[in-house]
Amino acid sequence: MNRTCHCESASGGRGNLEIASSLRSSQRLCRLGVNIDHIATLRQSRRGKEPDLVKGALICEKAGADSIVCHLREDRRHIQDNDLFFLKKRIKIPLNLEMAAAEEIVKIALKTRPSRVTLVPEKRAELTTEGGLDVKGNFKHLKKTIARFKKAGISVSLFVDPEISQVKASQEAGAQFVELHTGIYANQKGKGKEEELEKLRKMTEFAISCGLKVDAGHGLNYENVVPVSRVSGIIGLNIGYSIIGYALFIGLEKAVKEMLKLVKEEKE
Repeated sequence: MNRTCHCESASGGRGNLEIASSLRSSQRLCRLGVNIDHIATLRQSRRGKEPDLVKGALICEKAGADSIVCHLREDRRHIQDNDLFFLKKRIKIPLNLEMAAAEEIVKIALKTRPSRVTLVPEKRAELTTEGGLDVKGNFKHLKKTIARFKKAGISVSLFVDPEISQVKASQEAGAQFVELHTGIYANQKGKGKEEELEKLRKMTEFAISCGLKVDAGHGLNYENVVPVSRVSGIIGLNIGYSIIGYALFIGLEKAVKEMLKLVKEEKE
């Protein structure tokens, strides 16, 4: 496979230097973003105030999480508008807002000003995000949306399947990051799992050649995360469901710390 990207870098010459520096400093360690959506899921089941989402985020921060991730969905099934403002005000680590590129949510994000937005596909009926963003099919709209965020000083990541066409389109649209969808990898077994892992390796290499920084996430848990965390060039993993689920039994701080031990194992 030809893994050379011939398109211009989304971040320019200085951006390439920053990417190279970031990659050198993170070859041995992955950053962990903890998605706290399902703390809000439990709260919203009673439309109450408990469990306190901000308190949960602060526990994750104390445990060593590198960022807090949350998804403001159009149907507001878990995270609410005010949650973003309170999180932004209270946490000291970066806030990564997952969102559809819908005008209503874009305006809220521009007002809240998280450290990063991650644009994802969104369907009302889905239980969770089912696949990567079709950047090619929505290129013009995404390019305009990305430009608005970058003008506001907000970094942009696109959640995409590990495919050349989508990664290249992400760079051409102006994104600084791609988050590779690991859902297929997480659901595979045996040879199929190794094949998906090799695809992640190749797409990471290709994305870096395009001047993009690379994260990964979806379906990762305590049993399958280590191989992905050791892929050279992946600098961050975003994980939520498995951490929050495990926290019910051992507590949130311990659950985050146990994931950190796996994610931050030295790469070979």
